[in-house]
Amino acid sequence: MESIANWIHKRGLITPNRTALISEHNQYTYKSLSTKVKSMAGLLQNKYQLEKGDRVAILSHNREEYIISYFAIAQLGLIAVPLNIRLRATEIAFQLTDSGTKMILFETETEALLEEIKDLFVFENAYSFDERIADTEETVVTVEVDASVDPFIICYTSGTTGRPKGAVLTQGNMFWNAVNNQYAIDITSTDIVHVLLPLFHIGGIGLFAFPTLLAGGSIVIPGKFNAELAIRSIETHRVTIVMGVPTIHDAIRKHALFDTADFSSVRWFYSGGAPCSEEIIRSFIDRGLPFGQGMGMTETAPTIFMLSKEDYKRKIGSIGRPVMFCEIALVDEMGQPVDTDEVGELIIKGPNVMKEYWGLPDKTKEAIRDGWFYSGDLMRQDAEGFIYVAGRKKDMIISGGENIYPLQVEQTIYELQAIHECAVIGMADDKWGEVPIAFISLNDGKTISKTEIMAHCRANLATYKVPKDIRIIEELPKNATGKIDKGKLTPLFNFPI
Repeated sequence: MESIANWIHKRGLITPNRTALISEHNQYTYKSLSTKVKSMAGLLQNKYQLEKGDRVAILSHNREEYIISYFAIAQLGLIAVPLNIRLRATEIAFQLTDSGTKMILFETETEALLEEIKDLFVFENAYSFDERIADTEETVVTVEVDASVDPFIICYTSGTTGRPKGAVLTQGNMFWNAVNNQYAIDITSTDIVHVLLPLFHIGGIGLFAFPTLLAGGSIVIPGKFNAELAIRSIETHRVTIVMGVPTIHDAIRKHALFDTADFSSVRWFYSGGAPCSEEIIRSFIDRGLPFGQGMGMTETAPTIFMLSKEDYKRKIGSIGRPVMFCEIALVDEMGQPVDTDEVGELIIKGPNVMKEYWGLPDKTKEAIRDGWFYSGDLMRQDAEGFIYVAGRKKDMIISGGENIYPLQVEQTIYELQAIHECAVIGMADDKWGEVPIAFISLNDGKTISKTEIMAHCRANLATYKVPKDIRIIEELPKNATGKIDKGKLTPLFNFPI
C-alpha cells in the first residue's frame, strides 16, 4: 500500500484547481497543497537530515501547517508525535522522551511552553511554523513506504489511570479509517468539512479531515474554537459537515446566533468523543438540523460506529452500527458474546486497529488478543444492531451485587435543565460494597436543590441506582483532552463542599 501523502499529490494532478484547505489566512488548491507538502518534506529531509522512522513532534494550535506537516511526514516515512498543547511541560517531556523524538515543529504561540520543555528534554532540532514553508524545487529522495505496516503517528492516551500509552497507528490504519467514514456518511468531493476538533487529537484528523481529503473535498480550519466564529465560518464557507464533541455543539446551540444562523448548507452535524445528552441532540433536530452520534477511540484511528442519516431521529442516544470495515462483538468476563440488550465489553477487529502501544509489548498483548482489541468500553446492542454506550468497564459500580452503569445515572440527571455537567462515581460503603455518588455543576443562572435531583432520580431509576449523595461544585475537573477526570473526584468527596 502506497503512502497516504499520495492522496494529496495525485489530487494535485487530477483536480489541481479544486479547493483542498481553507484556513484563517490562506486557501489552498490541491496543486498548491501538494507543492507545500513536497516543500516541507524537502525541508525535513535535506535541512534536518531526518530518516524513515524518526519521530517528529508537533506543538501547535490548529493551522494549515499542521495538515501540511502530517502529509510531509507520511511521504518520508517519519512518525508524527502530536502534542496536546493543554499539557504541562513535564507531561509533554515524558511523551518526547518516551517516543524518542528527534525534532519539534511548533508555533510562536507555544514558544513559552517549548522553553519550559527545553529544561526537561533535549531535542536535536526545532522549526517554527511562523517562518512559513517556502515553495522550493528541492529534490526529495523517494522513501519506500509500506502504508499497511509502517507507523505514521504515535497518539498518547490521556492516562487518567496511569502513565499515558502511545498508540501506534500506521498509514494503513488512517487509510481504512478514511474509507470507513466515507462509506458511513457518504463523504464526497463536493463536501466542505469543518475541522473544529484539535489536530493533535486523532479525532481532529480522523473525523473528518483525512477522509475528506481522500475524497477530494475541502476542509476548513477556522483556528481556535469559539461558538460565534464557528457559526460565521459555517455560513461563509457553506460548510456541509460539522464534527464536534458535545461541549462544542452545546456552545453552538447556546449562542445567540444559533436560532437565526444560515445552516442551509449543512447536511450533517456529528458528535463524538463522549456521549451527547438528548437535550443537545434535540436542540439541533428541533431546529431542523440532522444530528448524529458516532463513537471511536485513539486505538482504532478512531471510528468504530456511526449513526446513519436514515436513523438519527428514531435512534436518539444510539452511536449507530459498526462502520463498513470493522468487526465488533460484545462479550462477558469470559469472552463469550452477550445476548441482545445485555451489557458487554466492546472488542474490535479490523484494519483500523492500531499496530501496538509504543514500547509496551506487555500492554499491547493485554489489549490485543487473538486479533481482537479489548476496549474496556461497556455497550449494549438492540435487536436491530444499534449500539448504546453503557460506560467504561473500570467505572462500573457494584452495589450489593448489582451492576450500576454510571452513564445511565448521569443521563437521567442531565434531563434536568439546570445541570451543566455531571459525573457519577462509586464510593466504598461498609454495607453495600460501593454506592453511587454524583458530582454536578450548574448552568449559569440556574439553581436546583439536591432534594429535587434525588426526587428525579427516584422517579426514573431503580432504588439502588439512585446516588446516595450529590455534590454541587463550580466546575468538574478535566483531563488534558477536556474530558471529565473521574479520578480527581474521589478526593473531593473527602472534603466538605
